[in-house]
Amino acid sequence: MLRSMEFIEYGHNVGLVAVSFFVALVAGATGLTLTKDLSLQSVAQRKLSVAMAAIALGGGIWSMHFVAMLGLHMPILYFYDAAITLVSALIAILIVALALLMLHFTVRTKTTIVAAGALVGAGILAMHYVGMAGMQLCRPVYTTFGVISSSVLAIGLCIVAFGVAYSVRSTRNIMIGTLCFGVAVGGVHFLAMASTNFVAVPGTHEFGPLISNETMAIGVILSSFVLLGAFLWVGSTFLMPEQVAASPLTPPVDLDPSAHQPTPSPMKPAIVPQGEILRIHCEQDGRKILIPADEIAFVRADGHYTQVYTDQERFFCVMPITEATKRLTAVGFIKIHRSYVVNPDKVTRFERTKDKGRCSFEASGLPDVPVSRSHLKDAQLAFG
Repeated sequence: MLRSMEFIEYGHNVGLVAVSFFVALVAGATGLTLTKDLSLQSVAQRKLSVAMAAIALGGGIWSMHFVAMLGLHMPILYFYDAAITLVSALIAILIVALALLMLHFTVRTKTTIVAAGALVGAGILAMHYVGMAGMQLCRPVYTTFGVISSSVLAIGLCIVAFGVAYSVRSTRNIMIGTLCFGVAVGGVHFLAMASTNFVAVPGTHEFGPLISNETMAIGVILSSFVLLGAFLWVGSTFLMPEQVAASPLTPPVDLDPSAHQPTPSPMKPAIVPQGEILRIHCEQDGRKILIPADEIAFVRADGHYTQVYTDQERFFCVMPITEATKRLTAVGFIKIHRSYVVNPDKVTRFERTKDKGRCSFEASGLPDVPVSRSHLKDAQLAFG
């Protein structure tokens, strides 16, 4: 069947190929940055940020595709169906929005991150093939290898991108996730195109009005300008050092409310009255939670903030690791690494490996915690 078709020879403009990759990177950086530190925002602000990020990421997928398509050179005249082209953009934005809702309005686990990454990868694929279906006067012919390989690349790289960007919400991880996202969007397009052929068809079967390459160029330029403007707006995140959130909104530590004691100064170690329990002020999915110190297994530095781990859950805390160390070592915690403070009552195993070590916990869901060389003696004294 395929041998009887007369395939059209085509090529790509190298300059527009480079521009399309740049657009994908800008979209990834903008979208992933807009979703940073959402736990510090109100629910309404989080919804707005997620919506803007979905438009940035989904719109970036669409813009990258059609910038690359503007660089497609064929010896025949062809058009795009406006309705199908618009649908392809909406598909990308809605699927990305669903993935971000999973990440920011449900309990975020490794499974959730993998599912969200796979969903965004599926969104890239859906946008690509629906967008290609909008071509008029020529028809794309796909190969099984092209479809399968582009699917594996899209889903795999998006899982990596979101896994890195959401493991630790730091600027460095967001930049690495941006690179993976850009390669996923651009790589999927050109891998799929490398295995795609085109045949001329005598007529059109449009659902909406036809648009030419010139009209498409205007739309793509406008969408790219919007993405660049959004990138410049959020770009200060990459250029300025991360700041610790203001403590009046989320005080880093509190006492049992029934004691009616004032909140300790954020710059001084907490002084816990006898019989009271030190509680760490944390957040999870927009909820503010007081975690008793005796329920905490360990605290890990996360940029200028910290992650608080209990036996079953992980919580975000605006307190830096230096402040967490002051407060928790006062109630028996041990600093075993510059980024970790552990509760010795929760440690079930200490293992030394040459000049370093690691601590394990009884709870199966908790990862091992490294012990640095400089704190190895303290760990040996505590754990034997």
